[in-house]
Amino acid sequence: MAKRRIYDAELHAQFVTFSCFHRRRLLDHDRAKKIVISHLASELHRTSATCCGFVVMPDHVHAIVWFPESGCLSDFMKQWKQRSSRQIKTLFRDHLHGYADRIDLSEPIWQPGYYPFNLYTEGKAREKVDYMHTNPVKAGLVERAVDWPFGSARYWLLGKSVGVPIRWVF
Repeated sequence: MAKRRIYDAELHAQFVTFSCFHRRRLLDHDRAKKIVISHLASELHRTSATCCGFVVMPDHVHAIVWFPESGCLSDFMKQWKQRSSRQIKTLFRDHLHGYADRIDLSEPIWQPGYYPFNLYTEGKAREKVDYMHTNPVKAGLVERAVDWPFGSARYWLLGKSVGVPIRWVF
């Protein structure tokens, strides 16, 4: 099978998606979702990247990120996934014993890889932000996007902090 190419040399924002291993709901617990968000924030700071929006769902994550230099996406994603994975496993092992008993902690938290999508236009970026923000509504987790505390909808619609600095780069 041919290796997928990641195109991040053009300094376009990237809409990225990655999933839990076998699409399991490994992020059902709010503390696990908060870990993903905190590591997003730390990787943004580490790489001087910008986040235009994100959502953490029980079994997958979406984000729009932009880097001031080309070639940063792969390392950013690797670090975000590795660091959050380690901390989520520690959470399960040390604090969520009942949940940890139902899963095999030797298996990964994340499915290998991620799916990037270059955002060439502001219109496409707005489409992806709307898609992310309606994910929890479509999944039946909340009635309104602003009610989901694990995404950027509250920032864009209400001006409230979401634990990650959000900025529009388009």
